This record gives sequence, C-alpha cells and structure tokens, in this order.
Amino acid sequence: MKGNFVWMLCAVLAIAGFAASSRAQQIEVNKNNRTIAVTATDKATADADIAVVHIGFQVFAPDAKAVYALGSKSSNAISEALKGAGISGKAIQSDYQGLRQTNFDDKATPEERTQRAYTLSQSWTVRVPAAAAAKTLHLAIEAGANDSGQIEWELSDTQALQGKAAEKALTRARGIAEQMAKGLGVHLDGLVYASNQVPNRGIFAYALNTESASVSAKAGPQPEPLAISPKPIEESATVYAVFAIE
Repeated sequence: MKGNFVWMLCAVLAIAGFAASSRAQQIEVNKNNRTIAVTATDKATADADIAVVHIGFQVFAPDAKAVYALGSKSSNAISEALKGAGISGKAIQSDYQGLRQTNFDDKATPEERTQRAYTLSQSWTVRVPAAAAAKTLHLAIEAGANDSGQIEWELSDTQALQGKAAEKALTRARGIAEQMAKGLGVHLDGLVYASNQVPNRGIFAYALNTESASVSAKAGPQPEPLAISPKPIEESATVYAVFAIE
C-alpha cells in the first residue's frame, strides 16, 4: 500500500530471538533477548505544489431555451479564458452541468419567479501548479464563473514527505531507546528491526463563494487576483523500532 513500508535493516542478531509469522515480526521474551522496543511518532510538512481549483457558474432565464443560450455563452467564455492562459484541456475536467426549473423559497416575488424560472449550472475542476491558483480563479471569475472558489492543495511527491516523517520518527525512537538504556545501565547497540505505518493525510481547502459576484469586463478598473497562498501538507509516521543492547 502506498505510504506503508518496512525497513529490514540487518539480520537477526545472535543475542535476539525472533519468531517470524506471515503477518508481523514477533519478539520472543526471554533472558537471552537483550533488546529495547520503542514506538515513536513524528511528522514532516511541505508546501503544496499542486492546486485543484473548483470553478463554476449559475445563470437564470424565463425559459429553458433562453437559459441554455445564456449558459452556453458563459460556459464557452470561461473555457476560452482558461485555455487562452495556457492551461491545457487535460487539466480542465467537467464536474457537473444541468438545466432545471428553479426552486424558489416562499420569499420569492412573482417577478423573480418569472424572470428566473429556469437555472443552468456548470462546474469544473482545474489542476494547475500551486503558484497559478490565484490567477486561474481570477480568470475564471472575470469570464463569468460566479460560483467558484474552493481549492484543494496537493503535493506531487507524498512518498518523499512520508519518508522524511518516518526518518524523523526513527530518530526520535532511537533517542528514547538511548534514554531507556541509560536508565538500565546498559549500552545501546545497533537497530535490529523497524517498521512504520503512515496514516491517511487530510486535504486542506480554501473556499470562496462568489455566487452573486459576477464580474463584468466593462465595469471600471479590473481587480487584481485574490491573495491566495498554498497550504502546507503534513504527513505523520509511527515507527516501531527494536534496538539491541550490550
């Protein structure tokens, strides 16, 4: 499984007895087994280098034909703006598109019910380098993506970060074992066995709802892109380590 790995760092020492099974490494407890076993956890962080930007729009019209025409115009304008910025078609994936009668609440006026009788919605995910997240969102909103803003942050090389977390956990385990050996009045020898299990990582997201903030290209000076920074990605590792003692 990705992220889970076992380090077998040396052969079984003469001073330690191990009974191997198909599921786990088992340590026999007897007077000849001079070992210290430690479980330790540590973590490592790195800035995300990939952004998955969620963009979309909603438009309304009195009838299905009119709302489809309006939606088609918005859809193609957004797509052209993204591709015109150099974003490849493979990086732009459709999530949802639908035309339906609008659901109104009790506060809707008769005029609203008539003018907004039909709704057309469409959404995409756009996968870009983290540094391009703000520009991508900006371009989409400027082109009419009035229901946009969520960003998922990812790391392209999670295995390297998991390995760094495991390395730090193993160093912590050795430090604990050294303290234990000192308390026992013995000297710590080499590492006999170590394994780690890496938990599932969480997803960091930044959300912005711009449903009612459609931007017109003709409405005065154009705003700058939002100030958006990648969130750090964190990986943790728990290491079980067995050390021989002299």
